Amino acid sequence: MDTSGELGEFLRSRRARLRPEDAGLPTFGGRRRVPGLRREELAQLAGVSAGYYTRLEQGQSPNASDAVLDAVARVLRLDEAERAHLYALARPKAKARPRAARPERARPGVRLMIGSFGDVPALVMGRFLDVLAWNPMAHALLAGHLAFDAPGRPADRPNIARMLFLDPHLRELYGDWPAKARSTVADLRLIAGRYPGAPGLAALVGELTVGSPEFAALWAAHAVGDCGTDPRTYHHPVVGTMELLTEFMTLPNDDGQRVAVFNAEPGSPSESALKLLAGLTAAQCPAGLEAREAGR
Repeated sequence: MDTSGELGEFLRSRRARLRPEDAGLPTFGGRRRVPGLRREELAQLAGVSAGYYTRLEQGQSPNASDAVLDAVARVLRLDEAERAHLYALARPKAKARPRAARPERARPGVRLMIGSFGDVPALVMGRFLDVLAWNPMAHALLAGHLAFDAPGRPADRPNIARMLFLDPHLRELYGDWPAKARSTVADLRLIAGRYPGAPGLAALVGELTVGSPEFAALWAAHAVGDCGTDPRTYHHPVVGTMELLTEFMTLPNDDGQRVAVFNAEPGSPSESALKLLAGLTAAQCPAGLEAREAGR
């Protein structure tokens, strides 16, 4: 991905959502040629010259100071995730020397950890939302129609974003699919800023843009944000409706990898449904398969 182009598109999308009156600027009536703030107006409010801001938006100011970026973020009313995204795009990492691509893997210790969660669904996501490992409960919750050992095969490894937009099962699973879709694309945008030019991410975005008009529209909106942790409703085909909380844990020793854990409120009907799913999963899980996957 072209980081300078991404920066310009991101800043233009943030300018477009602000009206001049929101920023305390006079409008003088009449029709404006561009939605939101003009470059000159933003530059004035941020305390920089119009020429400098234009160069920043065109990706021609790689040494922009913290003061300038903070001023732009303030005027555009960026939240914490958007501010981090602005910094990532304005100061892209130096390109690493090319090396042979290796399939991403979850460490054995991390596999053992999610396996120890027992009746609590848990999985490991790679930096671009590939499922690197899951315990039987996460498999049963999200993708019981797929093979349990699919994460161990890089060629057809499940990917959360791909499943969400291209797999009808996931569309039916989420009670508020549009909200989950928006959250996932915003998270993917944030990831794109952290890993500019990553071929795997570019291929995923291209595939989803072609295969899903809904993804294409959300991607073009340049929304940025972390995965939401609010309760989500799941319409599971076997145990019915559940409301689950999801927590994400970043693995500090594994670049970009995260663990997702799904829980129900104690004593709730959702907890009863999750326990029912656990019983059914234990009866169906092939003997020894979980242990073999954990030891890969």
